[in-house]
Amino acid sequence: MDDLTHIDKNGRPKMVDVGQKQDTKRIAVAKGSIFMKAETLERITGGQINKGDVLSVAQTAGIMAAKNTSSAIPMCHNIFITGVEMDFIVDKEKSAIHIEAMASTIGKTGIEMESLYAVSVAALTIYDMCKAIDRGMCISDIRLVKKEGGKSGLFINE
Repeated sequence: MDDLTHIDKNGRPKMVDVGQKQDTKRIAVAKGSIFMKAETLERITGGQINKGDVLSVAQTAGIMAAKNTSSAIPMCHNIFITGVEMDFIVDKEKSAIHIEAMASTIGKTGIEMESLYAVSVAALTIYDMCKAIDRGMCISDIRLVKKEGGKSGLFINE
């Protein structure tokens, strides 16, 4: 269990103490997709969803999620976020919306979970806003694609 930093010597959960680590600039990028019926995608892009502007609401939800990650994920540190950017790519060919979140901080621990949580909540928000017309939507491929900073340095997973 020595490799698992969030488990103590008795096998119980613990929050890692990062107090001795140096502050560094840290950036994490996550991506994911939500697939849907072509008609649903057309209604989203045409502003014809009764609940409102789906992508604007999803963007706001993603940013809010990043800011509240430590409230939802038990061993996640409450960190100072210096920025969150969300991007949505409409893919008519695959009838999907591809979501990307980039979060940044200057601190003692990484910001990967904030980016991943932002993508997840943005996708769930799209689902929530469109479920009345398309319950078969599929959220998939949520993953970390890039991380910079900290002791482990650069990680790229494209």
